[in-house]
Amino acid sequence: MKRMLVSCFGLGWLPLAPGTWASLPPTIIFAAICHFGVTPVLISIAMAILVLAGSVICILFAPVAIVATGKADPREVVADEFAGQALTFLVIPFLIPAEISTWQICITTSLGFLLFRFIDIFKPWPIRKVEKLPEGWGILADDLLAAVYAAIVLIVCLRFWIAGSA
Repeated sequence: MKRMLVSCFGLGWLPLAPGTWASLPPTIIFAAICHFGVTPVLISIAMAILVLAGSVICILFAPVAIVATGKADPREVVADEFAGQALTFLVIPFLIPAEISTWQICITTSLGFLLFRFIDIFKPWPIRKVEKLPEGWGILADDLLAAVYAAIVLIVCLRFWIAGSA
């Protein structure tokens, strides 16, 4: 059961891009709750819960996958991507206009998803350094830092977009 949780119910066992697949559930949840007009506070609470759940699962259960596979960062461990993607969207609800259209929600969500995946894959400095932390901590820390980078870039993009449409 621990490996099932850390693989996000099997997404980590997919043969192609398991981290990308694991980033989709928080992205879809974010887009859906934005679309239905949930308040920014509740959206952020939902994202915080996803960050916390993915983080705790990664820290507690990644060591089981490490032992089972013999790899320091097994491909099947994708709870870190799940947590990181949710972190990317944590503050975004406070920056988007209340009257945002479905199309604008899709653009914002897609951009957040692509930014997080790009930064997580290419790992600009100092992201690669935090991977060296022990066990689940290193697996998780690089994704959380990638999420912070992605959120900053997304915020800048939203500021230009909102300022340009005002």
